[in-house]
Amino acid sequence: MVPNDTATEADIPKTDDDVWTRGPDGELIPDYDSTFPVINEGEVVSGKVVRVDKDEVLVDIGYKSEGVIPVSELSIRRSVNPADEVNLGDEIDALVMTKEDAEGRLILSKKRARFEMAWKRIEGAAESGEPVEGIVIEVVKGGLILDLGVRGFLPASLVDIRRVQDLDEFMSQTLRCKVIELNRSRNNVVLSRRAVLEEERREMRQAILDRLSPGDVVEGTISNIVDFGAFVDLEGIDGLIHISELSWSHVNHPSELLEIGQEVRVKVLDIDRDRQRISLGLKQTQSDPWQQVIDTYEQGDVVEGRVTKVVTFGAFVEVVPGVEGLVHISELATHHVENPREIVQQGESVRAKIIEMDAERRRLSLSLKRVEDGESTRPGIGEAAAPDLGLSEEVFAEPAPVEAVEAEAAPEASQTEAEAAEPGREAAEPGREAPEAAPEAAEPAPEAAEPAAGAGDEPSEEWGEEPVVQAGPTETVGAAAQEEADEQDQAAPEGEASAEPDDDADR
Repeated sequence: MVPNDTATEADIPKTDDDVWTRGPDGELIPDYDSTFPVINEGEVVSGKVVRVDKDEVLVDIGYKSEGVIPVSELSIRRSVNPADEVNLGDEIDALVMTKEDAEGRLILSKKRARFEMAWKRIEGAAESGEPVEGIVIEVVKGGLILDLGVRGFLPASLVDIRRVQDLDEFMSQTLRCKVIELNRSRNNVVLSRRAVLEEERREMRQAILDRLSPGDVVEGTISNIVDFGAFVDLEGIDGLIHISELSWSHVNHPSELLEIGQEVRVKVLDIDRDRQRISLGLKQTQSDPWQQVIDTYEQGDVVEGRVTKVVTFGAFVEVVPGVEGLVHISELATHHVENPREIVQQGESVRAKIIEMDAERRRLSLSLKRVEDGESTRPGIGEAAAPDLGLSEEVFAEPAPVEAVEAEAAPEASQTEAEAAEPGREAAEPGREAPEAAPEAAEPAPEAAEPAAGAGDEPSEEWGEEPVVQAGPTETVGAAAQEEADEQDQAAPEGEASAEPDDDADR
């Protein structure tokens, strides 16, 4: 077989740099289009930044023309400067949005390329539980926005273990967070930095839990206040003080007693090691006013208190701060009471008697109607009782009238004057001192004198020596007879004195 001397396409050597194709006339020409990479819309390509303008960036991806990245497609941030995002010569990834627009340009997007790659990375982190890192680019209502290649939302309640008051301090910081919610259709990513911090501090918290035990008194800082209590930071773990454990008295809201950042001493009430929860008590570090009431008062004591609340079935009276007793409606007054507000008002000070003390149930029953006039009131707790000076009741008796004092002193004065005066005036002075008493004494004088004379008793020597001055028939004789009868009664024997009532009865 004779070989064909005519050259064919197969006889032309081909190299990687020279790609030939047949032209319209059948001649072989270089195939330049085959030297360009094949790209499709939605594909991520790599290239080098060759130009940076104020409104766009040009990128060489090896295509027949440079790709254009508009400023709106550079970053997920708003109102950015292209020079802050890329520099000349940077190798970047971009997503092909349009192979050829109306002007024949290749339109690329840097932020969409980051979004696609970031989303794959976020999906992998969400499945494995690994944290992701992002820079805080915005502070919005309710939290922070992080740049993960995707806009991730970090709620304010999940920024830290304890609630942060000022979120601006996290601006431009790089935070490590866990993905807790992911929705591709809505491009929604929810993050939690608190989950990362809790995991990092888990060992520390476990050490704290192992160190604490119920009954310990520890110090901490109020980290948050809610309606049902307050949270205390115990150097790495939060414990809860329930509102019922804040004070021995009633508390409407924890903010009445505490504020965020306040240092407090609390008692460990219970520890749930499985759930890593600690129950704390603040009132347990304070003296129990109920125990003070038990040690100070007894049933039957009258105490003074203040009406704190009036209800349909009675009134509550605060005996000491933190301890209230109930005055039932039946114990408000001796008469029937329809409405307790008829008897007492809120804020009024009252005196009440303790009728029952139930230490186990911590209940105190009081009564207003059983308080008697003049009954002493026990001093309150912390009040000093009146000192006992050992004085009798006679010291506090009411002073006698001036007339009575002068009347008691008159006989002594008269007797002193009589010793120096004439005998005739001794009997006259008493008569003038009490002229009104003379007529009354004149009537029983004969009756008092008869039994004395009948008994055979003689007058004393003193009375026998004193002459009787006839100052007046009724006044003088009656007074002398009465004085004589009184002295005879004192000098008479016991048997005769006891017989005198029998003589009067016979008459």
